[in-house]
Amino acid sequence: MLTCKEFLQELNEYLDETIDAGLRKQLETHITECPNCWVIFDTSKKTIQVYKGMEPQSVPKDVEERLMLALQKKMAAKCGKVKT
Repeated sequence: MLTCKEFLQELNEYLDETIDAGLRKQLETHITECPNCWVIFDTSKKTIQVYKGMEPQSVPKDVEERLMLALQKKMAAKCGKVKT
């Protein structure tokens, strides 16, 4: 039987339906036996359904620029190359 950690590691592929049949069966067995993982699975599935039903929203240009700058700084800091 899969552990909860293993279930969580495979959840995205399960929801995307890109997982092989054998592992799919193991995941389905796990969520029928583990109420905590069932809640995570069910919440994730419902969240995806909500987002699929939404229209795409544009981001204001200034917000996009600030976000990109923040991400670049974060990545540079992570790589040890802090930009100022």
